[in-house]
Amino acid sequence: MADESRDTVQSLIRAVRNRVELEMGFGMNDLPLFGKEEKAKGPGGDASSEEREQALKQLEADLQECCKCSLGETRTNLVFGAGNPDADLMFIGEAPGRDEDLQGEPFIGRAGQLLTKIIEAIDMTRKDVYIGNILKCRPPSNRTPSPSEMVMCMPYLRKQIRLIQPKIIVALGGTAVQGLLKTTDGITKLRGTFTDFEGIKLMPTFHPAYLLRNPSSKRKVWEDMQLVRDTLKDMQKKK
Repeated sequence: MADESRDTVQSLIRAVRNRVELEMGFGMNDLPLFGKEEKAKGPGGDASSEEREQALKQLEADLQECCKCSLGETRTNLVFGAGNPDADLMFIGEAPGRDEDLQGEPFIGRAGQLLTKIIEAIDMTRKDVYIGNILKCRPPSNRTPSPSEMVMCMPYLRKQIRLIQPKIIVALGGTAVQGLLKTTDGITKLRGTFTDFEGIKLMPTFHPAYLLRNPSSKRKVWEDMQLVRDTLKDMQKKK
């Protein structure tokens, strides 16, 4: 029994060491100890828009210099994210596509054009929100991101979120939801109901690319976005 206990402790120590080394390698100096991370202080707390924007630019520069997976070798451009550094609403997809890879901007292809219409339908513009992806590099042939690729990129996304500190996150599509929430549940089961991501309300909904293939589901996304809009307005009133 003593040997088994010692082996268990050593396994836990190795797991913690590997986690720390991974996240420190990504510049994550404020590691969570108990599952949920505290809100960031400094940039992302009471910081000015300029300070937040500068912190995001620095994070993007760090990512340009430190790509840990093979996608960095096949991408055309890094697609870090775009929008308002003070945004109360943040949209997160799974990965850049061909158009995004070519131009270095998130959601600018056909799916992105539909996302723009979705944002405008709740009386906002792309300049009001922040848009990003779990992966910052395009997977070849637009394949689904692998679990290991998402693990490698998640520390950067977490830091983006902590800098921006949105009130609500909209997760676009099953892959984004699974990457953020570490769940195997499908998007059809999860959409339409708020859940929690590190103290932030998260709404899972269908990806715009899915809607292009299945236009009958647009009504469900509209219902989700109405709930997002109304909840966000209530939260802003309580500021």
